[in-house]
Amino acid sequence: MMAERGAAAQNRPLNGQDIRTLALASLGGALEFYDFIIYVFFATVIGHLFFPVGMPDWLQQVQTFGIFAAGYLARPLGGIIMAHFGDLVGRKRMFTLSVFLMAVPTLLIGLMPTYETIGYAAPVLLLVFRMMQGAAIGGEGPGAWVFVAEHVPAKHVGLACGMLTGGLTGGIMLGSLMATGINAAFTPAEVGEWAWRIPFLAGGVSGLVAMYLRRFLQETPIFEEMRAHAALSKELPVKQALRDHRGAVILSMLVTWMLTAAVVVVILMTPALMQKLHGFTPVMTLKANLAATFLLTVCAMFSGVLLDRFGAVKVGLIGGVLLIVSTYALYIGAGTSPELLLPLYAFAGATVGVINVVPFVMVNAFPPSVRFTGVSFSYNVAYAIFGGVTPLLVTALVNANPLGPAHYVGAVTVVFLICMMTQARARLSLVTPEAAEAPAR
Repeated sequence: MMAERGAAAQNRPLNGQDIRTLALASLGGALEFYDFIIYVFFATVIGHLFFPVGMPDWLQQVQTFGIFAAGYLARPLGGIIMAHFGDLVGRKRMFTLSVFLMAVPTLLIGLMPTYETIGYAAPVLLLVFRMMQGAAIGGEGPGAWVFVAEHVPAKHVGLACGMLTGGLTGGIMLGSLMATGINAAFTPAEVGEWAWRIPFLAGGVSGLVAMYLRRFLQETPIFEEMRAHAALSKELPVKQALRDHRGAVILSMLVTWMLTAAVVVVILMTPALMQKLHGFTPVMTLKANLAATFLLTVCAMFSGVLLDRFGAVKVGLIGGVLLIVSTYALYIGAGTSPELLLPLYAFAGATVGVINVVPFVMVNAFPPSVRFTGVSFSYNVAYAIFGGVTPLLVTALVNANPLGPAHYVGAVTVVFLICMMTQARARLSLVTPEAAEAPAR
C-alpha cells in the first residue's frame, strides 16, 4: 500500500499548490523549448558568423544544421542520465537541473565571439553548447511530465500532462514570434551584426529566472513516499525498466512515433513543403504555422480535460482519426484552394493536440520506482530514431507524391490507433482515468 494516497487524496480537487506547480512547470517547459528551438530560426545567420567566410553556402548550411542535429543526438544520453538520478535522488533536483543546463549554454551562445574573432574555436564551442542543450531537453520533457503527474490528484493527471505539453509546444510558438519580431524590427545587416544575439540572451536570462522559481517547487509526494518506505530502485533503473517492463517500453516508443510524425511533419516541415509544392510565400506559411501552433497549444491542454473524463483509448482513437483527416485535408485543400491554407493548417494544428495522449500513456505505463527512467528512455530513444528518420523519409516521399507527407502521418497514426485498440482489448489500466494512480499501487 506504499504509494496509495487514499481515496480522498485521489479525488480531491486541484488546490493552490497544484496550480502553482503546474504553472511554474509549464512556464519552465515553454522557456526551455524556446531556448532549444530558437537556434533553427537563426541558422542562416549563425552559419555565416561561425564558419569560415570562404566556405560555400551549402557547406555552411550542412555544418550549421549538423550542429543543430547534434542537440538531438545528445537527447537520449542526457535524458537517461537525468532520469537515472531522478529515480534515485529525486524528481525535483533533475527538474531544476534541466533548466539550468539549457539556460547557461543559450546565454553563452548569445555572448560568444564569432569565427572572425576566435577562429575554429567558434564552431567547436557552438557544438559543445548545442549538445548541452540537447542533454537538457532530453530530461525536461519526460521529467516534467512525471513531476506534474505525481503531484496532482489521479483524476487530473491528463490535465497536468496537457498543461505541460501545451507549455512545450508554446515554446516553439515563442521562438517563431521572437524570430518574426527580430526580423521585422531590424534590417538584415543589423540582424547579422548583433540583433541575432537578442533571442539567445533573452532565452538564457529567462531560463535562469525559471530555474530560480523552480526552487520553490516541492518534491513529488509519490517519490517522498518511496523514499520514506525505502522503496527506491535497488539496481540500475534502466536495467529494471528494460527487463521487467519491456511491453511498456515498446508501447511508449510506438506512441512516441506518432508524436514525432505529427510535430515534425505537420508543425515543423509543412511550411517549407507548402512553399515547395504550391509556391506559397514564407509570410503566408508563417502566419498559417503560427495559427496551427497556437491551436496545438490550446488543444493539447483541452485534450487533458478529455483524458481525465474519457481515458486514453477513446481520446486517442478519435483524435488519431481527426489527425489523419486534417492532414490529408491540408495537403489536398491547400493545393486546390490556396485561400484555405490558414484555416486548414489551423485545423491540422488543433488535431495535433492528440499528442498529449502520449505522455498520459507513458506515465501510466511504468511503476514509480522506474517511471522517470522508463518514460525518458522510451521517449528520447524513439524521438532520436524517428525524429531523425522522418525528414529523410518525408523528403523522399514528397518527391514521389505531393501527398507523401500526409501518407506518412496517416500510416504512423494507424500504428498509434492499433496500439490504442490493443490496449482497449487488453483492458489495461490506461483505458480509464483512474489509471493515473494504478501504477503507484
